[in-house]
Amino acid sequence: MTVSFELSLLADLTEQQRALVLELPRGQRLERVAEFLKLELPVVFARLVADTGLPEVPPERFDLERLGTTPVRLVNEYHCVPVRPAPGEDADPAAIALATGWPPESPMDEWVYAATGLEPRWHLALPDKLAKFITQNLGVGAESLDASADASGLADQSREDEAEDENAAVIRFVNQVVAQAIADGATDIHFEPQEETLRIRYRIDGLLVAVPVPENLERFQDAITSRLKIMAKLNISERRLPQDGRINYKVGANTLDIRLSTIPTIYGESVSLRLLNKKSQPLSLEQLGMGADEREKIASVLNLPHGIVLVTGPTGSGKSTTLNAFLREINSTSRRIITIEDPIEYEVPGVNQMQVRSEIGLGFAEGLRHILRQDPNVIMVGEIRDRDTADIAIRASLTGHLVFSTIHTNDAPGAITRLTDMGIEPFLIASGVELVIAQRLVRRLCQQCRRFEPVGYTTLLDSLAVLELPPGSAAGVTELPIPVGCEHCRGMGYRGRVGIFEILRIGEHLHDLIVRRESARAIRKVGLEHGMQTLGQSGWKQVRAGLTSLEEIVRVVSMSEGK
Repeated sequence: MTVSFELSLLADLTEQQRALVLELPRGQRLERVAEFLKLELPVVFARLVADTGLPEVPPERFDLERLGTTPVRLVNEYHCVPVRPAPGEDADPAAIALATGWPPESPMDEWVYAATGLEPRWHLALPDKLAKFITQNLGVGAESLDASADASGLADQSREDEAEDENAAVIRFVNQVVAQAIADGATDIHFEPQEETLRIRYRIDGLLVAVPVPENLERFQDAITSRLKIMAKLNISERRLPQDGRINYKVGANTLDIRLSTIPTIYGESVSLRLLNKKSQPLSLEQLGMGADEREKIASVLNLPHGIVLVTGPTGSGKSTTLNAFLREINSTSRRIITIEDPIEYEVPGVNQMQVRSEIGLGFAEGLRHILRQDPNVIMVGEIRDRDTADIAIRASLTGHLVFSTIHTNDAPGAITRLTDMGIEPFLIASGVELVIAQRLVRRLCQQCRRFEPVGYTTLLDSLAVLELPPGSAAGVTELPIPVGCEHCRGMGYRGRVGIFEILRIGEHLHDLIVRRESARAIRKVGLEHGMQTLGQSGWKQVRAGLTSLEEIVRVVSMSEGK
């Protein structure tokens, strides 16, 4: 019989805090206690072990084979997993060893015995290790769909009650998928119908990661899609045409702006969610990964009274984050700053931010025209998509305004030729554009587990050649950082991302080439002769600083140049 434990941890909390902790699901209690006590989770866990006297068990002893025969509802409700005997220890055929993250209460013994016919033997394990094991092996939200499946099998339950149970289960499941994505730092969630299942993938640090899902997920595919469309206020009966919508999703004190898109596929509707947190912590130029020399080049332009600064790169390369860092660098009470964005990804105190509303005719060009009547000093245009927006932005930069914007090209010189292709007069481009920055995001090495290893000279030269760096760049380099993988980085070896930047200053040396409509290749050649920094050079600096791996830089730069 389980005893009632006297927990010194709870004695250190206020009465209100204790009540809040005990109202939480068992798997979340210890983390909240650590938050209240302002202590690290392992420290609090050690105190819990001391309070209870229950044996601590490492994740290596979690029993995957027995997990498959343990009721899913029991695993999730009690946040517990079966445990293998320690080396040299014999298993008791009349008992089941279970690890949990919070001390058990007496009713748990009764439920375990009723579900398994075995007496429980309780152990303690870190809640985050338990959660990871459960999610990896049973799938995200397994308890929600399992509960619905159990309920639908009851003979004395009406069809109406079954439908209500299934709806509630699907709502819980969708919420858990989104919550897990937020916890993992995902920027996108993809629900992709396959022939025999519904695949769910997160985009984390720029790469797609498959999410473990419950085995019975296919049965709920249509209900999940309908739930997502209802949240975005879309037409659930229209399955033949693509649809776009938005969801305001509350997470604690924050509200996520989720952009939802559906397209019809042969096995059903594919649904993609882009997660945008307006309250995300903004990054400085240094946090973006810019070195002192890069920040100095940019600062000289940000302090100009007029001109246009363009940031270019593919979708998801951090262009908007960089523009917002620029705004924070120059934001002051003496400057009137107005932006038009789609969407507003970061809220900047003191800046007047306007959201594009295409459905009512408020696009970038229309908004920009109105901004110019508002006596701005600095204007940020989320993206230059067409000739009208480009023409107004360029002319604004020539009439006493500092303008920031983004444009889609592969490299910095390509931004100049792209504007020309849009129909902008080359002499206006040469006079208005002050700086073009092409950027990419590369995965940041996990600082908890990275290590430095010797590198072969020939291998190093081959990689530097891909980055278009001279052999002299290898001078004195005998070892480089590599990814390893640990719990902190989900075994990937990388955690988070850092920027690499190609910086092209537009000056007199490029004026005639632009006016003559020379190619991006010609502009690049002259730019390099006058000190233009390339993506390869920027990436090599990040490798030498131990922030990323040479393999990662080669991968990203090769993709950028189509090699």
